[in-house]
Amino acid sequence: MSTKEFTKEEIAKHNKEGDLWVIVDSKVFDLSRFAKMHPGGLSVLLDEEVAGQDATESFFGLHKHEVLLRPQYARLQIGTVAGQKPRIIPRPIGGLSAIPYAEPLWLTPGFHSPYFTEKHREFQKAVRAFCEEVILPDAVAREEDGKRPSQVVFDKMAETEILAMRLGPGPHLKGRTLLGGIVKPEEFTYFYEMILAQESTRFSSRGYLDGLGGGTYIGLPPILNFGQPALRDKIAGEVFSGKKLVCLAITEAFAGSDVAGLKTFAKRTDKGWLVNGTKKWITNGTFADYFTVGCSSEKGMVVLVIERGPGVETKIIKTSYSTTAGTAYITFDNVLVPYENTLGEDGKGLLVVLTNFNHERWGMTCGAISSQRLIVEECLQWASQRKVFGKPLVAQPVIRAKLAAMIARVESAQAWIETITHQMCNMSYKQQSQFLAGQIALCKQYVTESAQQTAADAVQIFGGRGITKTGMGKNIEHYHRTVTYDSVLGGAQDVLADLAVRQALRTMPKNARL
Repeated sequence: MSTKEFTKEEIAKHNKEGDLWVIVDSKVFDLSRFAKMHPGGLSVLLDEEVAGQDATESFFGLHKHEVLLRPQYARLQIGTVAGQKPRIIPRPIGGLSAIPYAEPLWLTPGFHSPYFTEKHREFQKAVRAFCEEVILPDAVAREEDGKRPSQVVFDKMAETEILAMRLGPGPHLKGRTLLGGIVKPEEFTYFYEMILAQESTRFSSRGYLDGLGGGTYIGLPPILNFGQPALRDKIAGEVFSGKKLVCLAITEAFAGSDVAGLKTFAKRTDKGWLVNGTKKWITNGTFADYFTVGCSSEKGMVVLVIERGPGVETKIIKTSYSTTAGTAYITFDNVLVPYENTLGEDGKGLLVVLTNFNHERWGMTCGAISSQRLIVEECLQWASQRKVFGKPLVAQPVIRAKLAAMIARVESAQAWIETITHQMCNMSYKQQSQFLAGQIALCKQYVTESAQQTAADAVQIFGGRGITKTGMGKNIEHYHRTVTYDSVLGGAQDVLADLAVRQALRTMPKNARL
């Protein structure tokens, strides 16, 4: 990139086909050879307000700042405008956004929190930098080609112990150096796990994020909590080293939220369990090494760990997000499973499955809030820079009303999940099951329902760009297309709302009257 300076008068002379310069935020670009390849056509660049002129406003009405940073376009810069400095400063890697409401209040300068400390902020900064440097580039590539997340990402997550930290606080962290030693294993709480969940969902790659061990997040805890020590330690070691993946295989075409109605059957034999049946919509199923499987048995329900091998067949299911999630249809055909791979007791499999739900739903809710906040940030930016009828879009009262509703939804959701997280940090597991199942279910229901309204409003704010997979509105389109996943996975939102109310009714005083 040249450091040569040009005057505006000199730049203005280069305003025709074959000799075309433009200014974008104090930088001078020679588009003479590129112009005919411009996706919008040559005529757009030959406009009298663009050719040889300062086209900053026009450029940012059509493109994100990231376009200027791409090598194929950055090399077109030939210098800068004399006496001018850039006005648009991109957020540095790992840095905080300056856009109002783009960050939760505990990360916003001037605000305070009863839950978070400077150590939390140090941890957050390191996690964000890791996500943007290591995960984001792979996420962009894999969302495009649909392949599973790259092994190098799992390896680096293993090096920093992010794979282990994603499972939350517990004995599995003992002896590990967490993120370079920023936090000690015994200090790690659900608030640190919340930071991991919210930072990893700050970019629009929903399928990829599920592919990046989403199945392990829900499939490994039953093994840690109910597996025999040898099985537990073997699988945990392989997973936390980034070498193997687990998925949770409960849902069938015949049974979703009604997990007691499973048809996959495990029959006792002299050599072990003989499993036959199918599972559907299983996250990471196409490339998982182990399957935590809910089965019907003669005593009711049993949960087994099945290793990929003879009799296990997986097929990709194409859904509305990327195949990088590895969503699978699984067939178990006379699969022999050792009895030592039984999780918990035969006939009490429902307990094994249910003990995992609260943590799963809480984690999904944390991420869903962060994803929604990213949309709020983009809408605030776009509404401020987009010009309609000669004024910024945000000058329209209807747009401000949409933005206000978006902000209120995401801020209330963040406050609610922080309160629940504080309770989790101060309750035993038994108390969490007793007091928080309804709270978490209702919070998830609220977040996922409100997210769909935010997605719809965002499309209206972005217009045609909001339904286009590339360009200025690509994150809006992606969010609108994939936002319903969180409302279905981990329990459909209507089922969760009903669960919360039924739990509340159980504790209603018998003598209460108006």
